[in-house]
Amino acid sequence: MDLVFSIVNNQFFLTFFIPFVALTIKYTLVSWCRRRAKSKDDDKRDLINNIKNFINFTLIVSLLAVWAPELQKFALSIAAFAVAIVLATREFIQCVIGFFYLLSTRPFRIGDWIEVENQVGEVSATDWIKTTLIEVAPQTYQYTGKTLFIPNNKLIASPIKNFNFLKRYASHKFSITRDQSVNPYVFLAQLQENAQEYCADFYEVAARYNQMIERRLDVNITGPEPEITVTTSNVGDTVVTFTLFCPTQRAAELERALTTDFMNLWFEQRKQALTL
Repeated sequence: MDLVFSIVNNQFFLTFFIPFVALTIKYTLVSWCRRRAKSKDDDKRDLINNIKNFINFTLIVSLLAVWAPELQKFALSIAAFAVAIVLATREFIQCVIGFFYLLSTRPFRIGDWIEVENQVGEVSATDWIKTTLIEVAPQTYQYTGKTLFIPNNKLIASPIKNFNFLKRYASHKFSITRDQSVNPYVFLAQLQENAQEYCADFYEVAARYNQMIERRLDVNITGPEPEITVTTSNVGDTVVTFTLFCPTQRAAELERALTTDFMNLWFEQRKQALTL
C-alpha cells in the first residue's frame, strides 16, 4: 500500500504516466470517432477537434497540478530575481527609455544650446545612457571649457530649454544700479545714441535674423533696436536696464562699452551737481 502511495505521489512517474494515458485515450477516441463517422457516412471532424482540445487541455492542467508546488517556488524565485535586477538597473533602464524619448520627440539636435536643470551647454553627443554638453556661461555666452554629462533619465523629468537661436544672436539684457543722486534721463539720449552706434555695423543682419526668429516662433522679441529703460529697485535706487539684440560673441564687449559710457556720464553729472 505504501509502495502504491509513493508511486502515485512520485512527480517524475506521473509526468510520464499522465501524458501516456492522455495520448492513449485521445488516440482511441479519435480512432473510434473516425470509424463511426466512416461507417455512418457522417462528418465528425468537429467532435474530433473538440476531443483533441479537451484532452490536451486536461493534460496540461494535470501536469501543472503535479508540478504546482515546484512551479510556484520557481515563479517566486524568478520574480524575486527579476525585481532585484530591475531595482539594480533602474537608472540604466530609465536612461535607455530617455534615449528613445529623445529620438521620438527631438527636443534638440547635436550643436543646439540647451538648458537642463540650470545647466547650459552645447549638445556635442548623445548615446543610450547620457547626453554630453559643452558648458556655456549664460551671462557671457562663452564656452567655459567644462564638459557636462547628463543622464538621459534627467531629460524626461526636467524641462528642456532650447537656446538654438542664441548661438548667433541673443537678446542680451543687463542692468546697472546706482543711487538717486543723479537723474539718468539727463544723459539717456546720449546712451541711446551710443548704443545705436555700437550696433550699427550688424544692424541689418540683426534685423533679418530677428524677423526670421519671429516668423518661426510666431512671437515678438526685442530688437533689433537697442532699448534702455529706467526703473527703481525695492530700496529706491535707480536701475538702468539695457536690452540689445546683438551677435552672441559680442554681447560681453557691448556690455562693457555701454557700462563704461554710463559710468562716465553718471559721474560727470554727479560732479556737476556737487559743484552747483
